[in-house]
Amino acid sequence: MKSRSIAAAAVVTLAVVLVFGKVLLRLVDDWIVDGNYSHGFLIIPIALYFVWERRQKLAAAPLAPSWMGLVFLGGGIAVLLAGLWGSELFLSRVGLLPVTAGIVLFLFGWAHLRILVFPIAFLLLMIPIPAIIFNQIAFPLQMFASRVGEWAISAVGIPVLREGNVLILAHTTLEVAEACSGIRSLVSLITLGIVYGYFMDQRSWVRLLLVASAIPVAILANGARVAGTGMAAHWIGKDAAEGFFHEFSGWIVFLFAFVMILAIQKFIVKVAPKPAQPLPPAANAAAV
Repeated sequence: MKSRSIAAAAVVTLAVVLVFGKVLLRLVDDWIVDGNYSHGFLIIPIALYFVWERRQKLAAAPLAPSWMGLVFLGGGIAVLLAGLWGSELFLSRVGLLPVTAGIVLFLFGWAHLRILVFPIAFLLLMIPIPAIIFNQIAFPLQMFASRVGEWAISAVGIPVLREGNVLILAHTTLEVAEACSGIRSLVSLITLGIVYGYFMDQRSWVRLLLVASAIPVAILANGARVAGTGMAAHWIGKDAAEGFFHEFSGWIVFLFAFVMILAIQKFIVKVAPKPAQPLPPAANAAAV
């Protein structure tokens, strides 16, 4: 019975891919063009791993297809059409999530959907946020990074003047552009925090804390990058703020931020150790 349901799911999935074909192709194009969402290529493989990891629970779950799945499916298609008619990419893309949930519910039932809620919700991370929200986040981050850069550069005795998001040094001028706002590392670190927290600790509050900590870590790390770029430009020359050196510093700062996430997780485990896992019955018998 389940093999038929799996075959039906494959057919329905193929139909959904055809319906969402243009939307998905443009989404992949955004992953290629927009560095803020280049991690999108990893989201689907990781989500599939989460599904594979739940294979035993899925096999044991009762097969009880629900007609409510059609409601989810219809809602997702309605969101897709609203996005296409309104030229809103986010809506047309996010409609894929309720459609996926509807397929699971219609073919397998509520028990399977509850098991797969996290992998389905995880797919949201591959969808770029709407431009209006992106701009509302990016601009404050630009200003904050500029202020941190000004403060740190002044603290080491380098004269600097800030005008908005522009840092004016003696020999060069640095603009903290949108690409330098830190939103790229913010989105990537949140994704990394979710994945790392999922694998490293089963406690929900620890996972949420790791995801939340990724936000200030990314913001402060980017401020430090702006400050370091300004110092390098003053001591070495303006070439240090451009080209390869600028891009390389971004990778260094991102790695530093990720190390901070690791340190936070280790600190949490030290302060609040994981509860001991009970031994299986066979191990208990052997111990006696």
